[in-house]
Amino acid sequence: MAHLKQTFSSLFNCLRETPSLFLGLTRLDSCLDTDEERVNFARRDELNRAHSEEPDGPLNFELDVCHQDPEYMFPTPLPHAQVKLITSWEAGWNVTNAIQGIFVLGLPYALLHSGYSGLLLIVLAAALCCYTGKILIVCLYEENEDGQLVRVRDTYEDIANACCKKLSPKLGGIIVNVTQVVELIMTCILYLIVSGNLLSQSFPYIALTEKTWSVIAFVTLLPCVFIRTLKIVSKLSQLCSLVHFVIILVVMTYCLTQIHQWSWAKFRLSIEFEDFLVSVGVIIFSYTSQIFLPTLEGNMKNPEEFRCMLNWTHFFACVLKTTFALTAFLTWGEETKEVITDNLPSFLKTLVNLCLLTKALLSYPLPFFAATEVVYSCISKGNHSNYRSLLLSLGVRGSFLLLTLLMAMFTPHFALLMGLSGSVTGAAMTFLLPSLFHLKLKWKKLSFLEKCADISVFILGLLCSLAGIVCSIKGLLEVFGGV
Repeated sequence: MAHLKQTFSSLFNCLRETPSLFLGLTRLDSCLDTDEERVNFARRDELNRAHSEEPDGPLNFELDVCHQDPEYMFPTPLPHAQVKLITSWEAGWNVTNAIQGIFVLGLPYALLHSGYSGLLLIVLAAALCCYTGKILIVCLYEENEDGQLVRVRDTYEDIANACCKKLSPKLGGIIVNVTQVVELIMTCILYLIVSGNLLSQSFPYIALTEKTWSVIAFVTLLPCVFIRTLKIVSKLSQLCSLVHFVIILVVMTYCLTQIHQWSWAKFRLSIEFEDFLVSVGVIIFSYTSQIFLPTLEGNMKNPEEFRCMLNWTHFFACVLKTTFALTAFLTWGEETKEVITDNLPSFLKTLVNLCLLTKALLSYPLPFFAATEVVYSCISKGNHSNYRSLLLSLGVRGSFLLLTLLMAMFTPHFALLMGLSGSVTGAAMTFLLPSLFHLKLKWKKLSFLEKCADISVFILGLLCSLAGIVCSIKGLLEVFGGV
């Protein structure tokens, strides 16, 4: 029976932070209060454009945010939609949740294989991901004739469509949507695999295989088909965040009781290249939240505070991650395992495993809901009003739920395949696309240093992606006896 560490070790090779990406909207219930069937998740911030329902007219942001692009097509106003903007603190909480996901548990292992350079990587990754988040938001704005910043785009998809307008009006959006769906569905499947593994470890005296436990976990997730609003998903994400902090608190508390064993001599000076690549993936993609940033910024009461909020959230995340990784690594040194909770004594390990199981099950609804909404909106062609659309929505959700189970059960070497796709989708959404879009849309206004920065980030993202692809293909070849 495979250990939990093997599952997460394969996940680390994906070079992306998949679970944490989906914790970033825990307060969306404060932003949206609407029927889920009337919301396209990939374009959920379009609710800001439902001006016909606002008694006092359009929403006026302090940055004169409005839609003045003559080629911009407004969607049909959403009936009964209420726009409730969030504060900078609430937006910051969302970003914090997004960059404090399950990959934090792998940071001590990353330090084991990266040594002192890992500490530098934690800081560098925070700076890079903060930067790409900022330039992505910049792509939402253009200057009008008066030199005022005008929000002419709302989503990642809008930015992609604007960049690919000359080739095809919808090409960019299609690429972004496909990338999102692949990443989200792969994450859902991973949650099922992890849940089965955790259940088998928590109840070893019950003679059931991991696949059987995965089916049991799947049964508990069946109600996801009937989730109709993001409010419910957000409440589940809040509980997920609470469980996450409990796990971190337990590990930190135990490590502090072992402070007498700490030694800086445990750090490596030499590193192995392939192990170092895994560490880079774990560290860099533990900061990703770009997929949700356009929505958060569009729902802020004071969008001009977004950059400052992003700075502070990434700064505190960097401090917390460095502290946690150092504390855990100094406690166990060379014995540090892929998932740090495996180092805990048995009486704590069982408790933490159950917490991880709870976290995995609570994390599943958000990526599942997101993926099905993207697909449903593409299929329904904007028709959300009749009984047939309700059946279609249930059919899409039910099909995707079953798909995640079948792939988790019957796809051989799924973790390696997920690593291959994740190396593409994770790097693309975090580094490649933001820097490429920024260069494309703002080239004439960028300084030489800004152009160099964007090109450097693009090259770094490309290298990370290629490295992840090579490692995943190598693993697949080794499994199938190719090498």
